[in-house]
Amino acid sequence: MGELGKIDRSFFERVIRPNLGAAREDVAVGPSHGVDFGVLDVGGRALVTATDPVSVVPELGFERAGRLAVDIVLADVAVSGVAPSHLAVSLSLPPEMTDEELATTWRGMAGHCRDLGVSVVTGHTARYSGVDYTWVGGATGFGVGSFEDLVRPDGARPGDALVVSTGPAAEVAGLFSTLYGDRLGLPEPTLATARERLDDIEAVRDARTAFEAGEVTAMHDATEGGVVGGLNEMAAGAGVRFDVERASVPLAPGVEAVCGAVDVDPWQVTSCGTLLVAVAPDDAAAVVEALEARGTPAAVVGRVTEGEGVYVDGERAEAPDADPSWGAAADLADRG
Repeated sequence: MGELGKIDRSFFERVIRPNLGAAREDVAVGPSHGVDFGVLDVGGRALVTATDPVSVVPELGFERAGRLAVDIVLADVAVSGVAPSHLAVSLSLPPEMTDEELATTWRGMAGHCRDLGVSVVTGHTARYSGVDYTWVGGATGFGVGSFEDLVRPDGARPGDALVVSTGPAAEVAGLFSTLYGDRLGLPEPTLATARERLDDIEAVRDARTAFEAGEVTAMHDATEGGVVGGLNEMAAGAGVRFDVERASVPLAPGVEAVCGAVDVDPWQVTSCGTLLVAVAPDDAAAVVEALEARGTPAAVVGRVTEGEGVYVDGERAEAPDADPSWGAAADLADRG
């Protein structure tokens, strides 16, 4: 049985990357480890596309679950610097999902798309035996823009400043406190605070805000592997060194308590909604101010230099071999 979560880099490089079907000249950015999106050259315009699984967690409420599912997919387009504009959705639903629950989920998804200026253009919706919550399909987001606006996660340059929004593990804190609160051994006020972190997961508007506020050279959503995993992907892709000050990175209330209760490092667990941004140094303050103006904590946390690797307070910080949140979630589920 393989490890839970994404395949590792060695499998990707050995099996996936050498086997990508036909070689076409219109593929400007193909699958790369640590890059959230692909890009097609369509008549000189950049068509950005990204695909993710769709997760619907009933305990969040179906409308909210639908909204979050859409935002996670579209964020992988938004970090390219190109605004998401279209969405294709395939839903393979569990038999126990009622029509009313499906309708509520869909209204959440479609409503969030409408608010972001995104149109659903195609899809598939059906119930199948053998399907369970929470993984109920997949979706692909699209955006069309100029190649001059394209931002890649491997575009950081020596001299750039590093900005982090939201901070590590808001996703884990929000989900674990909602799904497994009675198994964490934490006081109810702490759990209530941690549940508020679910409001921090949405990242599309934050990505657009950062891009529009300054000269962004690289942007990444800190998903599996967390902040330290994402920073390592960005630094390795660009062939540079990142120096980060731990105390400067935002840390939302409730995160430390939940991560401590399941013995995981907040910096190494999936952190949807947390943006890692390399930005021209003269624009870093403007990016932080713009994010904070819309209620998202953000800070300049370090800088990009010549060299390689990620260093936190002067010590090398390696990406985890596997995201520890998967094992922690399995353990919590078993306790029930």
